[in-house]
Amino acid sequence: MTQKEQTGTSSETLFVGIDLGTSRSSITASNERTAWIESYVGWPKDFISARVLGKQVMFGAEALEHRLSLEMCRPMDRGVIKEGIDRSEDAVKEIIQELIRLVSPNPGQQIKAIVGVPADTMKVNKLAIRKAVKDYVHSIMVVSEPFAVAYSMDLLDNAFIIDIGAGTVDFCIMHGTMPDENDQKTITTAGDYVDDQLFSLMTEKYPRSRFTKNMVRQFKERFSFVGEVSDEIQVELPLDGKPAPHDIKMEVKRACESILPAIIDTAADMISRFDPEFQAKIKNNIVLAGGGSGIRNLAAHIAHGLKDYGQCTVVTVDDPLFAGSIGGLKLAQDMPKNYWEEL
Repeated sequence: MTQKEQTGTSSETLFVGIDLGTSRSSITASNERTAWIESYVGWPKDFISARVLGKQVMFGAEALEHRLSLEMCRPMDRGVIKEGIDRSEDAVKEIIQELIRLVSPNPGQQIKAIVGVPADTMKVNKLAIRKAVKDYVHSIMVVSEPFAVAYSMDLLDNAFIIDIGAGTVDFCIMHGTMPDENDQKTITTAGDYVDDQLFSLMTEKYPRSRFTKNMVRQFKERFSFVGEVSDEIQVELPLDGKPAPHDIKMEVKRACESILPAIIDTAADMISRFDPEFQAKIKNNIVLAGGGSGIRNLAAHIAHGLKDYGQCTVVTVDDPLFAGSIGGLKLAQDMPKNYWEEL
């Protein structure tokens, strides 16, 4: 029996906002509970794995820790659910179910969910998400992730959101109405691209050392910066089987700065095509969101990159992990009945 079937027909409603991300997924619920997991799902490879692990499915950090015993799946590829590939559709269902379980809905509650996805993938993802959540929620609306961030901060007019995730960077200009396709854009030079660059640069510099993509991702998340920082960045890696210190400061810098040109060019293009009477307001209300917004010095460097277009003010959200799901919850609580899609 599915969780949705168990809820019965009670009129009590639990509103949730879900940010379904390539790297991390979060949920914020109207019962004041929040949760997040890394967007990895793993199933035991065989009966030995199942016996050792004692679980039929694992998520996030726990799955990564036991990945040698698991059939692993990261179901979002550049923000798109990989339908028909591996077990991606099953993995999305598992993530949705786990997020809802973590916020502990009461028996009998009707669950209404706003789900955030990358701006350019809404049409592609909508049907797949509907299939993934239909057993666990009663009503749904799919929105773009940067719009959900804007809603969380009440930035509904004259604001420009740049949401830097693992699979995509999403851009959204808010001008007092629901954004349409012309107000939004998605590019794929995002966090995963930084990981790839850092892995290549470290491999080139230290060809005899051993490390994995997962280790490199952790280095990026711990040390990421653009521009200049005073601290050293050293990590310990096996060199010919023996632990040894490795200086990766310049590699981290080059990898993080590799996404700047595409972000700046896309932002400049969107600003230049916006109504000229309102461009100044948009340029002075640019907000960075998503996990990539935590790259040190990023806001200042984006502002500097846009200097040819006049004065720009760029700030970063206070809570990159939950800004999207918080916005989804606020939107769910404000949403008129006729906007919901019943499942």
